[in-house]
Amino acid sequence: MNENQAVVYPQDGISGNQHLDVIAMDHAATLDELFRERVRRSADRVAFTEYHSVSESWVDYTWADMAAEVERWQIAISDLNLDKGDRVAIHISNGVHWVACDQACLRLGLVVVPLYVDDRPDNASYLLEHSGASVLITDSLEIWQKIEQCDETLARLKTVVVESATAVLPQSVYLLKEWLPKVGAHLERGMSDPDDLASIVYTSGTTGRPKGVMLSHKNMLSNAYAALRSVPVRPDDVALSFLPLSHTFERTIGYYLGIMAGARAVYNRSIKFIVEDLQIHQPTTLISVPRVFERFYSRIMQSVSESSRVKRFLFRKTIELGWRKFQYDQKITNWFPSLILWPLLDKLVAEKIRKLTGGKLRFAIIGGAPLPYDVAKLFASIGIPLIQGYGLTESSPVISVNTEAGNRLDTIGLPLRGVEVCIGDDDELLTRGDNIMLGYWQNEEATAGTMTDDGWLRTGDKACFDDGYLKIIGRLKDILVLANGEKVPPADMEQALVSNPLVSQVMIVGEGKPYLSALLVLEPQAWKVFCKTNGLAGDIDLNDERVEELILAQLAKNLKEFPGYAQLRRVHSALTEWTAEDGLITPTLKLKRP
Repeated sequence: MNENQAVVYPQDGISGNQHLDVIAMDHAATLDELFRERVRRSADRVAFTEYHSVSESWVDYTWADMAAEVERWQIAISDLNLDKGDRVAIHISNGVHWVACDQACLRLGLVVVPLYVDDRPDNASYLLEHSGASVLITDSLEIWQKIEQCDETLARLKTVVVESATAVLPQSVYLLKEWLPKVGAHLERGMSDPDDLASIVYTSGTTGRPKGVMLSHKNMLSNAYAALRSVPVRPDDVALSFLPLSHTFERTIGYYLGIMAGARAVYNRSIKFIVEDLQIHQPTTLISVPRVFERFYSRIMQSVSESSRVKRFLFRKTIELGWRKFQYDQKITNWFPSLILWPLLDKLVAEKIRKLTGGKLRFAIIGGAPLPYDVAKLFASIGIPLIQGYGLTESSPVISVNTEAGNRLDTIGLPLRGVEVCIGDDDELLTRGDNIMLGYWQNEEATAGTMTDDGWLRTGDKACFDDGYLKIIGRLKDILVLANGEKVPPADMEQALVSNPLVSQVMIVGEGKPYLSALLVLEPQAWKVFCKTNGLAGDIDLNDERVEELILAQLAKNLKEFPGYAQLRRVHSALTEWTAEDGLITPTLKLKRP
């Protein structure tokens, strides 16, 4: 193994900041202690906000309200006579019920198994059987009936609780509002220790069956605290939560870190309301995957392309000057005299674009997939820094992250304090620390293949250091080998192509073939403009030979930096977006390449 390169951290985001009310590791050793300490410190402050469809209104919950809700769940779950270490599966949408169930289970020494609500019933059934879950909390009776009809035996599952039902409930299935007592009871002490298993989180499963990552209280707590030292979240921050809480990125950084900092979380109604909810609640922080900002980017670029010559000129100047300001603020370049024009361009252009995200966003933390450089550059130039990080479910999840003061857009940032990294054989990034998983649930072979004998986690990603910052330079296995022996990392090309406003989703194919092709999902509005610009009939076959040639010509501009063998010769286009339901992407929006 190569030795670690020395890392120079920007100023610690916690020490010296008098505006923070951070719960340190020595004040809470388990996740349920973290929650109780926050309730003690901030009982009357708003903790969570969610939308109630019956009253058609947004409802605030203080930390004291949440404590009372958790106590109701504790009594209901206690009455099931579960043993410490038994598994409880949560299969409901983000919201107060998810948090209350999670905290009640953690306090009772139970193991939480989060499931994606958008996942296929057969996959949910497999995860319930594999984890040996005793209890399932799910959205509706109809969803449970679909899961129950799958092939798994579900021998350990004793109790199912549903939030809604339109038919008579069968035996051992309960309606949530009737199952929960009207009042709870206070428990003086939780039943968990720091090293106890807190959760089994199943990986998305881009290849093969998902693996159950075993995470302890210490794993997730240490990761949240280390992340908070790099990217400070304040008690007055408001975060819009839209990634599922079954995603470890949202759970550790959006939820547990939020408790640690005392910030407020607003639960997005659904992804289709994200723009509206951003504008209603005007969040100051956001946890996101690149896909969301790629869509904003496409929308902005499409709007600019359809605007007047004067507006296009002002936009270009704003981005040019905004980029100079960003570099100056990052202490990369010196002050430019032209920066005196920034307040004017900010008012005329940048401020209007920022209103897409509510207008108050301080930064967004981006993870889960590579962030296209052009997307990051545009948002940095208009005053919304996208802070890219990197991690895996197996590392709870964050390994490295950029900071507000040291935001290198072409990197995945600096390793978190307390997280060791090194570059191993074949340039593989290895990591270890208190955040690294206990192993894979009931899969010692997979654990042995992922962990070294001295405790390093193999990430499967190739990386290098650049002035102390980490860069991902490829995947060990995610490589296409063409018929001529040339090797192509498809993710790099896909990242370049999604910056084109015409492209909504893309997958590069070509293993064993003489050339590369792309499967495309086109952005509908951009496709209409494309047809008009090129004199095409609106109902023309997307895979007409002429259409294919025109699309290839447009995409070639995005691939001009790639070598000759890494160019497209064919494309197949569609307008129907790939979804987790149809099995083409994972619930975390990653491609299922097979």
